[in-house]
Amino acid sequence: MSALGDLLRALLPRPCPGCGAQLGRERGLCSACCGGLTPRVEQHSPLSPQPVPHLVSLGGYRGVTRRAVRALKFGGARDLAAVLGERLAAGVPPQWGVRAVVPVPLHPSRERERGFNQAALLAQAVAAELGVPCVPALRRTRATAQQARQHGAERLRNVAGAFEAEAGWRSPAGALLLVDDVLTTGATLGACRDALAAAGAGRVYVAVVAHGAGV
Repeated sequence: MSALGDLLRALLPRPCPGCGAQLGRERGLCSACCGGLTPRVEQHSPLSPQPVPHLVSLGGYRGVTRRAVRALKFGGARDLAAVLGERLAAGVPPQWGVRAVVPVPLHPSRERERGFNQAALLAQAVAAELGVPCVPALRRTRATAQQARQHGAERLRNVAGAFEAEAGWRSPAGALLLVDDVLTTGATLGACRDALAAAGAGRVYVAVVAHGAGV
């Protein structure tokens, strides 16, 4: 981070989204909250009706992870993406052989409304830490209702066929890492994996900040 950024953080401190302590020169989260975010690899999410193989996350959607996701997504705390992305990247096993990072896309209308795509910011941070490109390989073919307002099979129907690979995109040799903020049922990530597979992708791993009840 730049010296100017450090100075601004010191002069204009704000509370840590995780615990409320003043951040001072720290960015995103205080050192205590950041240190408590331990990336872990699971073979699948027990919350997903369609198992997500080789999932890395920072834990369940509660406590610090929940507050951090909400601050990033709804509070405009974009500097959190770098911190969370770095923590996620630390949990990606080298043996996965990730060659590119792909964010879950928002529909253009939703992105214009929010001003940014939180998954893209996270994916950029993860990619930078891994030393691989961040590739916007997917696009939404239609606007969908917010997944948080859907239940069970409704989520699967809501996103079925809602994603496709960008025209002309070719999957690199090796694995891809698909990045999103929260995994709830796995419907969105499953639809994205299907779209990548249809475009020729091989192994697709998943990284999310949290898994559990989404927002």
